[in-house]
Amino acid sequence: MTFISNDPSYWPYISFYIFTSYWQVVMVIVVVYDWVLTLGQEIELIWRQRWSLMTVLYLTVHTLYWNTVFCCYSSGNYAIGIADSCSATMFYTENGTSMAVNAMLGVIMIARLHAMYQGSRTMLMFLVIIFLAINIACGVIAAIGLNDAVEEELILSGIYVCTGVYSGDDQLLFSMTWILNTVWEVLSLCLSVCVAVKHFRERRQLGPLTGSTVGDCFRVLIQSHVLYFSSFVGVSCLQLTLISPEILNSDSIGVSILGGALEVLLIMQMFVLGPRLILSVREYHTKLVAYSNAETSMNSIVF
Repeated sequence: MTFISNDPSYWPYISFYIFTSYWQVVMVIVVVYDWVLTLGQEIELIWRQRWSLMTVLYLTVHTLYWNTVFCCYSSGNYAIGIADSCSATMFYTENGTSMAVNAMLGVIMIARLHAMYQGSRTMLMFLVIIFLAINIACGVIAAIGLNDAVEEELILSGIYVCTGVYSGDDQLLFSMTWILNTVWEVLSLCLSVCVAVKHFRERRQLGPLTGSTVGDCFRVLIQSHVLYFSSFVGVSCLQLTLISPEILNSDSIGVSILGGALEVLLIMQMFVLGPRLILSVREYHTKLVAYSNAETSMNSIVF
């Protein structure tokens, strides 16, 4: 149902959504800028390499991003006059895309951890079980929350605005999904740090030249993982802050900035730092092969 009003009391609400919509432009600029910077690496490390599961995941994440930007964000949540309708299909597609990308990033993380644990089947089974349990639970919770959510079209002083209406229980359900995802990210970080610390201790005991190649790769893995985890922590903190009823129902400039920052950090986490989890390892391996004429023990952790 469309709500139409020219009441001046809605002007702060209009200003809030127009200001927030500018962050969508910032998101596109950030990702396009990063894509331009990494285009050479993508061609060399993705398109010219043998195809694998990681290649498919990398390209799928990029495809989902552009689909989300041009099909969902342009006519979904925010408007500067360009959106003329609210589509339930796009509403569900946007949320479904976010869940799909998070699941694919989880698969990438499993591959990295499996490699760091030298192909341990026990660790692989443990990670898969935890991953499936968390993602199935998040999927069910999100489906319940989205089923009760309503996408409404507002025409306020001639400006089209699409907005989602959520109940208090829906906000609680969405916060539960973020908590479960946080548990997964903390677990993966702890496992990465544990195996890295163990490896560096063994390397120190055996001597500085022993296993230096694998040690350098572990350093690359940990650095990219910590950066990715830091972005996830920032997104989680902002997300949990914005679901507060006082902040959720506010149209102040501060809340607009927080909401925009959340959008930018979320996109950076999923579509910038996420693919770099693959690029960082492949880039290191390419440099290693370029300076080495022999096979190395790195082959077991290249994907």
